[in-house]
Amino acid sequence: MIQRIQTIYLLIASIVSGGLIFVFNLWKTLKEQIFVLDLFEEGLFTLNVVPFMFITSSILSLVTIFLYKNRKLQFVIGRIIILMNLFLLGLLIYLSLTLSGETIVSEKGIGMFLPILVVLLIVLANKAIKKDEDLVKSVDRLR
Repeated sequence: MIQRIQTIYLLIASIVSGGLIFVFNLWKTLKEQIFVLDLFEEGLFTLNVVPFMFITSSILSLVTIFLYKNRKLQFVIGRIIILMNLFLLGLLIYLSLTLSGETIVSEKGIGMFLPILVVLLIVLANKAIKKDEDLVKSVDRLR
């Protein structure tokens, strides 16, 4: 059922993870702002993983919307997205603490906190999916 509240949560999570990475920067130095897609140009593997995980999280959130007939799989993929974003958050914290060239003061951007928002939205979606699953199980017991 596409008109459920979890669909809205999953859609917003997909937009946050895939769309807002173009709007909000990760950090800002005196010379430039670093966005998520700017990390593809860097040579380090850890920096290349960040945009890949943001995009993967967005795609999985979008795909999960259309798995409404299989609520258990929807719930499991939601948990995978949560774990992925928690790992992404840890990686971003690690990268922010070990930025090269920190002799000049840099500001951390709002983009560093996008995985927290995605985790919150996916938790709310999983709660609604669980509520739907419990409702279906209670109706099956009455039959």
